Amino acid sequence: MPRNLARVPLKTLIVATSNPGKLREFRELLADLPFDLCSMAERGLTAPEETGSSFLDNAVLKARHAAAAVPGAAAIADDSGLEVDALCGAPGILSARYAGPGADDDANNAKLLRELAGVPSERRGARYRCVLAYVAAPADAAPLIAEGVWEGSILDAPRGTGGFGYDAYFWLPQLRLTVAELAPAEKNRMSHRGMAMRALREKMTALVPSAVPRNPRGADR
Repeated sequence: MPRNLARVPLKTLIVATSNPGKLREFRELLADLPFDLCSMAERGLTAPEETGSSFLDNAVLKARHAAAAVPGAAAIADDSGLEVDALCGAPGILSARYAGPGADDDANNAKLLRELAGVPSERRGARYRCVLAYVAAPADAAPLIAEGVWEGSILDAPRGTGGFGYDAYFWLPQLRLTVAELAPAEKNRMSHRGMAMRALREKMTALVPSAVPRNPRGADR
């Protein structure tokens, strides 16, 4: 089968996440794509154990798991997290469970601050990294992959009430704001996930030009 025919968008697209904050961002970023988008929870699915050793490994693992669970569906998954220079890249792929299995945002942030106690601001450089994987079917031998990186640093105290995860501590020097102080649309435009999504859409458009709008809402504005 020609490669482009294998990439024709399927009716159902499973977003392989159980994180409500990520799901909300995906719904906004994918709103105008020609898919019937649904979450794993809406299909009664549970997330697989993230056994990969990298963001890429885990993104592909989650996408294949979701696609295999719903016959005829495609799936998209991300693996993303925070990398802090002073912590040698931690929490990295353990960002969602930095304080242990089942840890919530408060516990993860508390551990982050403990680990950074006494570290001066000039050594608190950090980045959010996102790797996205799209699979057209569970056995897709060549999933579409895209990556985004958002540079910043870590504050000692939270600022802002938006976002999720480490957003209230993730400082954007050029804006003099934390991610939690950004409006949702602005966050989507600037974020690591927004960057990765725009890159992924470009790849989808290149494979199936008629499948994806060339100027999707919020992608290049």
